Amino acid sequence: MSAKIRSVHLSRPAVVYIRQSSLMQVLEHQESTQRQYALSTLAQRLGWDVSQIQVIDEDLGKSGQSAENRSGFQRLVAEVSMGKVGAILSLEVSRLARSSADWHRLLDLCALSDTLILDDDGVYDPNDFNDRLVLGMKGTMSDAERHLLRLRLFGGKLHKAQKGELGFPPPTGYVFEHGTLCFDPDEQVRSAVQLLFSRFPLEGSAYGVVHYFAKNGLLFPSRHAQRDAPAQTSFVKLTHARVLSILRNPLYTGAYVWGRRRERRTLCEGAVHKRRLTMLLPEEWHSFRPNSHPAYLSWQEYLMNQQRLQDNDPKRYVAHGHGAPRRGEALLQGLLLCGRCGRRMKTLVHGAEGPVYDCARRYDGEKTCWSTMARRVDEKVVEEFLSAIVPSELELSLAVVAEVGRQADEVNKQWKLRVERARYEVARAERQYQAVEPENRIVARTLETRWNQKLQELQQIERELEEAKSGQRLVLTDEDSDAIRRLAADLPKVFHASTTTAVERKQLLRLLIADIVLTPVDGPQRVTQIRILWKTGAQSELTAPRPSSVEQCKTGAEVVALVRELVAKGQSNAQIAAELSRRNWKSGRGHSFTEFHAPESST
Repeated sequence: MSAKIRSVHLSRPAVVYIRQSSLMQVLEHQESTQRQYALSTLAQRLGWDVSQIQVIDEDLGKSGQSAENRSGFQRLVAEVSMGKVGAILSLEVSRLARSSADWHRLLDLCALSDTLILDDDGVYDPNDFNDRLVLGMKGTMSDAERHLLRLRLFGGKLHKAQKGELGFPPPTGYVFEHGTLCFDPDEQVRSAVQLLFSRFPLEGSAYGVVHYFAKNGLLFPSRHAQRDAPAQTSFVKLTHARVLSILRNPLYTGAYVWGRRRERRTLCEGAVHKRRLTMLLPEEWHSFRPNSHPAYLSWQEYLMNQQRLQDNDPKRYVAHGHGAPRRGEALLQGLLLCGRCGRRMKTLVHGAEGPVYDCARRYDGEKTCWSTMARRVDEKVVEEFLSAIVPSELELSLAVVAEVGRQADEVNKQWKLRVERARYEVARAERQYQAVEPENRIVARTLETRWNQKLQELQQIERELEEAKSGQRLVLTDEDSDAIRRLAADLPKVFHASTTTAVERKQLLRLLIADIVLTPVDGPQRVTQIRILWKTGAQSELTAPRPSSVEQCKTGAEVVALVRELVAKGQSNAQIAAELSRRNWKSGRGHSFTEFHAPESST
């Protein structure tokens, strides 16, 4: 027995620590596991009683690069710090820790609690300088060995990735064939991915794409890879996170890309290490090989989608972009720039006064920059926008009919493919049931139940299809086409129609308008100077009245004159309100007149 093992050590338990880096090693390298368990026999030969020998093996299959997820190592460190361990037995230093920080922390605790460390080479006392030096070198070599192994493995992966030959789980819509990405042979999968990319420019946001799929009852494929088995594809509801991950994936442009993310370790609450993935810029990617496989969209379209996503980001669009069109009465949301300070203006809602365009930048210590009522500016911009659109009515109507028909065909195709897949599943379940021997009821009952489930799923899908057909037009009829042609000939009527939502009006404005600069002009007549920057590069200048807070709530003089005239004729409040509504006149706050909103009060 070594002279370093004293009675004080034998009076405390000896702990045998067992670890292997992965479950594969546990299964395939069983000799190493048996050697580690055999350390219990070594502890008995060195003088410890069997009852005093503890085995910690709960870290089998876990990497030693960090103590974060190793509960066994954490329990060992806790026991050592309380002076309850006489000796630690391990096959080698690397079993205890592959991190210099974890290793030296354990050495310090062993020195304070007078705990020995034993491995295949001998017995070490951390309080002895020479032993501490050897243990420190062993820990450093173990850490360096891990780094060199990872560097060697990463170098091989990087070399293969730079040649475009490194395999990885393919994104939805692709499969690997002979080491190359190819379109998924499943037509329903390809069609769903294509529909997502075609809807994003039209909807303008990822949430808009999710809403479109949900509104039309469409599902999106999800591919689950399995080891040593074919990948399984299921169809689930589309989520916002899924849309973002697909839109941000450059593989859909036909480019082989590897190394878009970098893993960084951060401190949480000053102690716990956590990993955080950060996205790299395209010039920092490890491998980028364009035109290596079939594409769903071009690289230019991908860049435009990324720019749209950045503009829609709530953390960025106030200062840098327009943001996605949102619900709300203010039609110029996200398009306005302050002509006084150059910052992007926000949209606020002030109760009954309606939305307000506000520049919140502070100057002179306390005051904000300026603000103006949205309604008056919106009216001027919409009037200029509608007058600027002078298309050929025939060309516009035909283009609208073609676009509406195309979108209806897209939705109808998704439903047809979904029904076709369900019918195939029913036929497959039926063939499986028919193939089993009737006497084998143990298997036949299960297959019969599965067949009935597939029949019920098919009936449910067919019911959903009928509901979708009744609720929305999946097929464009001749009457629908004629109605669209008539509406296309009168764009102002379409713009102001009650069925046109605020989001749709904003989308129409953004087709031609890049930005709008608002500048307050003070003088005998307070006005707002409006400079419209069109996407064609042209500019238009307008002015809108900017009355004071009292004046802007005052009903117009022509309305007041008409009300007095109607009152003089003896008409009732209901008749006066009906006449004002017929002329589409509003109160000073922009509200429609009703019988209970007495017009006489405006005088």
